[in-house]
Amino acid sequence: MKPITFGIKTAPQHTTYEAILRVWQEADANPAFAHAWLFDHYAPIQGDLDGPCLEGWTALAALAAQTNRIRIGLMVTGNTYRHPAVLASIAATVDIVSNGRLDIGIGAGWNEYEHASMGIPLYKPGERIRRLDESCQMMKQLFTQELTTFDGRYYQLKDARREPKPVQKPHPPLVIGGSGEQLTLRVVAKHADVWNFVAGPVDVFQHKLDVLKGHCEAVGRNFDDIVLSTQVRVDYDDLSGARERTQTFIDAGVTHFVYTLSYPYPADVVARLADEVVGAVVARAA
Repeated sequence: MKPITFGIKTAPQHTTYEAILRVWQEADANPAFAHAWLFDHYAPIQGDLDGPCLEGWTALAALAAQTNRIRIGLMVTGNTYRHPAVLASIAATVDIVSNGRLDIGIGAGWNEYEHASMGIPLYKPGERIRRLDESCQMMKQLFTQELTTFDGRYYQLKDARREPKPVQKPHPPLVIGGSGEQLTLRVVAKHADVWNFVAGPVDVFQHKLDVLKGHCEAVGRNFDDIVLSTQVRVDYDDLSGARERTQTFIDAGVTHFVYTLSYPYPADVVARLADEVVGAVVARAA
């Protein structure tokens, strides 16, 4: 049995760095929580599009320097926003700043407004997922080889370097988000240390598991090597909903939970989650 872990996600939209830092430091000090997450967008994806939105990897580096224990990451990086060699350099640096606490969350990318507004191509879904596959291959090579030459369909490198390497060996875990059955879950089977099922009912999750198992068999991967993850949106006025969804997905095999918090964050939200949600499900499991 894999250990069950719990984390928080504070999307850096319609909020401030100071507010996020407070919640992250409280989670860092609370043993109920093992990880904390931001997202990777350049404008809010909920609420007023004109509202503030902090850049994910920059904020993550700052939070890495001001926390000590929890694992950190973006849930998830949009692969289309950065060349994978540039992303590998950013990720290695954040892993060093955090002393080996980074999980590299990554997905194919999807936000139409961001791509159109910044002139970034938003390829058709099949190409985006094939690019994600190549990016995962390339980053793992950059993290483990002195020189990397890569001749992919979409990305190329010639004697590329990435020094220093990440603290974690052979590389920080890859957390892949997405549920597309034909292509995305095949990339998960090939590369993911953690698969994140963003949202949806448990019966859909269970169906996706069957598909993922088929892809693992096809690519020669042990399905049990992949940690199963999901996100749980928190209603501050009804924590029982988060508790019930957590228990439902524990029963379905999930061992990695990410509680999505919206701003403004109540002063006692971390302690309440620890006591009323995490503590309750852990006690039941015992």
